[in-house]
Amino acid sequence: MPEHLKFANPEAFYLLLLIPAAIAWYWLKGSDSRAKLQLSDYAAFLVNRRSLKLYLVHLLFALKVIAFALMVTALARPQSTSSRQSVSVEGIDIVLAMDISGSMLAEDFRPNRLEAAKEVAVDFIQGRPGDRIGLVVFSGESFTQCPLTTDHAVLVNLFDDIKSGMIEDGTAIGDGLATAVNRLKESTAVSKVIILLTDGENNRGFIDPLSAAEIAKVFGLRVYTIGVGTIGTAPYPVPTPFGVQYQQMEVRIDEPLMTKIADMTNGKYFRATNKQKLEEIYQEIDKLEKSKVDVTEFRKKKEEFKPFLVAAFLLLLLDFILGISVFRKYP
Repeated sequence: MPEHLKFANPEAFYLLLLIPAAIAWYWLKGSDSRAKLQLSDYAAFLVNRRSLKLYLVHLLFALKVIAFALMVTALARPQSTSSRQSVSVEGIDIVLAMDISGSMLAEDFRPNRLEAAKEVAVDFIQGRPGDRIGLVVFSGESFTQCPLTTDHAVLVNLFDDIKSGMIEDGTAIGDGLATAVNRLKESTAVSKVIILLTDGENNRGFIDPLSAAEIAKVFGLRVYTIGVGTIGTAPYPVPTPFGVQYQQMEVRIDEPLMTKIADMTNGKYFRATNKQKLEEIYQEIDKLEKSKVDVTEFRKKKEEFKPFLVAAFLLLLLDFILGISVFRKYP
């Protein structure tokens, strides 16, 4: 961490109040000591140019004032403090299991369910810099888009590659959950979490969702499930020879199944009917799953008065040299 300058005896700065008094005394003394000469005509003096010495007549006094200010600063005992922190993090490993089936293109969210889910997930990831986070995607089958990593920049970039239709269509919730469990089963983190997001019912895959939830429970994984979609119907884009047209598709989410998975693993089920609600759900999960951070701070102080004393000594030395040479004020 950067060093900060503090003063052990700041009350010494009250001595600086003597400087205005000294300036006033110097000015009054100078006006009284000026020679007074009556002349009928001072035209003869106008031809004489003022020497550099005349302009520097107050230099010696200024040097003394600055030297005094530096000595007062040294008397205030400036100290530089440096500190460092030892941070101990009890991390959380999180796997996002995201449905990318064709129904995620429905536009009851803006611009659609999939893009809204990606944007909110990216915000969630960026708000948890101390955690390892991975990404699993599923539709008719599932695969790992990104293993657990603390390199969140890479993870966020991989979200750009997620497209509906990149794997066989369908909704294999069991396979998606099982793949996420497989990424976390050997984790040694204090807390291991899966966030499972889908907008449909399990209709594909080889693994029953409740069986996958049972495996997650055995490994001590907590599963937060999120159902995405409005209540009723949602506009779904359908390509036609005349361009894209929209059909109202029924929103069918197996909420009893999603609730059962969450309850079995000590998690929680959420329903997101719009993007704002989805953001609120991720914020709630963020509050529920916080990393524990132990911080030990070490501080070191160093006296820094020497440079001020050296500078004051050099100014007084300059004052003495100029006084015996240029200005001849000292014998």
